[in-house]
Amino acid sequence: MIALSVAAALAVFVVYTALAGNGVAQLSPSSLAGHTGDVTLIGTVVGPVKGDAYTHGGLRFRLKDIGRTASARVPVAYRGSVPDLFKVGRHVVLEGTLRNGIFVAKPGSLVTKCPSKYTPAKSSKT
Repeated sequence: MIALSVAAALAVFVVYTALAGNGVAQLSPSSLAGHTGDVTLIGTVVGPVKGDAYTHGGLRFRLKDIGRTASARVPVAYRGSVPDLFKVGRHVVLEGTLRNGIFVAKPGSLVTKCPSKYTPAKSSKT
């Protein structure tokens, strides 16, 4: 009985660690400086957006911290598919590496988040 409980606990742990993430640090643009290796960058797209995600130079834009107007802006280079909801002002998540001051995103890692989804619901009081 004890062995079965231990095995069940280990199984839950293995599933949790597999689903919880890949061990990559999640950072905002203002906390990116000095980090090496792969990280997940979360921020708000600020313009201008230039280039083409399917060319060698890729799509170029900047990210700032979500909800902060005066924050660090990190230049981003991205190649791969671009979500339909991608635009200036949208919250995005990217995986990649900081190289020579530019965040080079992994191809296909761009995910958009809808800001309205994360704002508090309006009160139904009348």
